[in-house]
Amino acid sequence: MPTETGVVHLADRAPQIGGAEMIASLVPPPQFAAATFDSYRGDPEFPSQQEAKELLMRFAGLGAEPVKGGFFRRAKKAPEAKPGVYLDGGFGVGKTHLLASIYHAMPVRRKYFGSFIEYTALVGALGYQKTVELFRGADLLCIDEFELDDPGDTMVMTRLLGELVGSGTRLAATSNTPPNALGEGRFAAQDFLREIHAMAESFQTIRIDGTDYRHRALDGHAAVLGEPAYEKAVADAAADGLASDDAFVDLVAHLARVHPSRYIRLLDGLDLIGLRDVAVLDDQSAALRFVAFVDRAYDAQIPIRATGTSLDLVFGEEMLAGGYRKKYLRAISRLVALTLD
Repeated sequence: MPTETGVVHLADRAPQIGGAEMIASLVPPPQFAAATFDSYRGDPEFPSQQEAKELLMRFAGLGAEPVKGGFFRRAKKAPEAKPGVYLDGGFGVGKTHLLASIYHAMPVRRKYFGSFIEYTALVGALGYQKTVELFRGADLLCIDEFELDDPGDTMVMTRLLGELVGSGTRLAATSNTPPNALGEGRFAAQDFLREIHAMAESFQTIRIDGTDYRHRALDGHAAVLGEPAYEKAVADAAADGLASDDAFVDLVAHLARVHPSRYIRLLDGLDLIGLRDVAVLDDQSAALRFVAFVDRAYDAQIPIRATGTSLDLVFGEEMLAGGYRKKYLRAISRLVALTLD
């Protein structure tokens, strides 16, 4: 099939996606399609990386079994295994690589890999009961960037995971926040403390330390192009593949009209994303939708070229000081990477 070439406008795209297709798309993103424990290289300066790798290999059914007791000595009783593992750490320390390694290593039939927002979007698009039915009997659920940003998500994910664990599903998750601290500083956590802690009980928490392997400081800036350089970048990409070209304000407005579960389809076939006249976002809902869009672009490893305000500055100081700070910082890290690719 010939490669599609030319320029498209994301604001003109109205993607549709059904439940079966949404479920089928829950696999590791392209850059982790071949991730394995062998290809994960822990930083010797941070022993917790290798320790996490070994613990996760055992969770996935790999590695040495504990030594059994001899004829005259009683074997040590292994601690009761929890149904889930929860990998906590900062940006760029290899959490998603390890999560994808679990997915690839576990020899089970029904396994799924998605970001937290993909699962909550699935519930939003299909309804809670339909989502439970689709996942019931799954062997493994991998959840990347586990976050609880509002009370509704807290209750939905707690109920969903509780039902799945009760039916034998194993869980593996990553996050930048330990599970017993989820929700702190974001909403009235005390109102949902019981649900948060009950969910945390399902996981063995594994801490992984380190520096961002992308070696980008968060005070660095995303690349900004002048108009001639921008037009050349879009034209060059469109000559051999498919490039998008949208005013930033038009894309932000369009994201409000597209369900987040369909953002990945907005990017179908794209080799480059072009954004003109980037400006600081002043609406938190719009900012969070843009974060979800950036996550999908990063998963697909689609470079971004932009004019106007540097993309790492689109979230204002007030937003960065609020309850969604970690989410915005992750997006900034990814935006810097995508503009420099």
